[in-house]
Amino acid sequence: MAVASKNIPAPDLVPVRRALLSVSDKVGLAAFARTLAASGVELVSTGGTSRAIAEAGLAVTDVADITGFPEIMDGRVKTLHPLVHGGLLGVRDDPGHTAAMETHGIRPFDLVVINLYPFEEVRFAGGDYPTTVENVDIGGPAMVRAAAKNHAYVAVLTEPADYARVLEALAGNAGGLPYRLRQELAAKAFARTAAYDAAISGWFAETLALDAPDYRAFGGRLAAEMRYGENPHQSAGFYRSGEKRHGVATARQVQGKQLSYNNINDTDAAFELAGEFDPARTAAVAIIKHANPCGVAEGADLKEAYLKALACDPVSAFGGIVALNRALDAEAAEEIVKTFTEVIIAPGANPEAEAVIAAKKNLRLLLTDGLPDPRAGGLAVKSVAGGLLVQSRDNAVIDDLDLKVVTRRAPDAREMADLRFAFRVAKHVKSNAIVYARDLATVGIGAGQMSRVDSSRIAARKALDAAEAKGLAEPLTKGSVVASDAFFPFADGLLAAVEAGATAVIQPGGSMRDDEVIAAADEHGIAMVVTGIRHFRH
Repeated sequence: MAVASKNIPAPDLVPVRRALLSVSDKVGLAAFARTLAASGVELVSTGGTSRAIAEAGLAVTDVADITGFPEIMDGRVKTLHPLVHGGLLGVRDDPGHTAAMETHGIRPFDLVVINLYPFEEVRFAGGDYPTTVENVDIGGPAMVRAAAKNHAYVAVLTEPADYARVLEALAGNAGGLPYRLRQELAAKAFARTAAYDAAISGWFAETLALDAPDYRAFGGRLAAEMRYGENPHQSAGFYRSGEKRHGVATARQVQGKQLSYNNINDTDAAFELAGEFDPARTAAVAIIKHANPCGVAEGADLKEAYLKALACDPVSAFGGIVALNRALDAEAAEEIVKTFTEVIIAPGANPEAEAVIAAKKNLRLLLTDGLPDPRAGGLAVKSVAGGLLVQSRDNAVIDDLDLKVVTRRAPDAREMADLRFAFRVAKHVKSNAIVYARDLATVGIGAGQMSRVDSSRIAARKALDAAEAKGLAEPLTKGSVVASDAFFPFADGLLAAVEAGATAVIQPGGSMRDDEVIAAADEHGIAMVVTGIRHFRH
């Protein structure tokens, strides 16, 4: 049953006379507290925060002196007391509340400054179970939520970034804080505790291997407010979850314009694909347009890999995203800047490469200090009307799969290398996906079609266009291999690949008509390998 409101209007300005400070992050604390004290604000604090304020030469009252009860249980119990929470929750224009406060000697707090134990940092740093649990804050969120609920009379700060804003408001309002600001701080406080609890519940689900817990919560911190979303009429923001995965969310932007919503989406897709290629084994480049690869290749170095990837579909590469699995060097950079490119993302870059990119001031260069691990777990989340679809990340890697030859002819060594390459790429192409490859480079990609036959024909058409652009008499698919992200439901998809000139096929298998498809492959002398794993990507 809902609790009824007494409809007591909130005051516009609340003078700040008494502040409660209890922070884990002490950046800027001394200067902030000094300004409050200079304005005549009484400072009340706890534990390490109280010591830090005292060491700054400021008068401070310890919470234990107010409650008459010492901190116990290693600090787990110190603020959970009526003299604290009564001062946070008391409605000062409610006669019943004020009478209770007078009877029990409860003094109100006007400002609460709290940031929480660093649970997220400990979690993503890989802390052991007892350490991670010990960094679950209890008193902090309780006080934050109490102050936020009573924002009609109390302002609550949850991070040092808001110190300047609050001090400016105090200076401009004769020592008071306006209602609108208190509301905004309360909204942020509830969002902060929600994100904090989401991190905790997510850690438990991950640690206990709960694939589908009864409740799922997700939280993030605003990294950038976008000018617009996928289209200009849509608003958007970019939030970091705190996951320590090398990629666009953790990258350092060296130069270029602000990333757009579509830039971030496409750059993530590009770098996840680049991460499939072990840099110790090969140099690899992925060129992405609208979240789909338009060219991917391996090479002896990044320049060779880029030129091979570009040759697959140079038209679509215009205005695309380039992802590298090794640090960018000047030779590769000089080739990349010849084609208009939105973003380059790489684990690093040498100074000579950065100098080349600097000549293109709008070109974004993102450096990540590492590659995403394709085998790592994690969650993928998609919104639907009224809900969320949550699944584990597709972390199947072809190097770990048990490949089976199902045709009379087995692929030769070159074909097998290309088949592995093509299936690695197909994992990152929107379904239905068909990828033709030769000499460790894509030569035709068909993505996102309702029919696998259409995807195969589009890929072949792309390959023919690329060959004509080079002045070649034969399509690039002649003598290639082909990968399908899912099984062939009928032999027609395979026959389209045969028509394009493919000599070997890799696919998951598992169709009711596998025998028919395999027979068609044998009839045309095609080698076929099945993986037992599909890679749908919608």
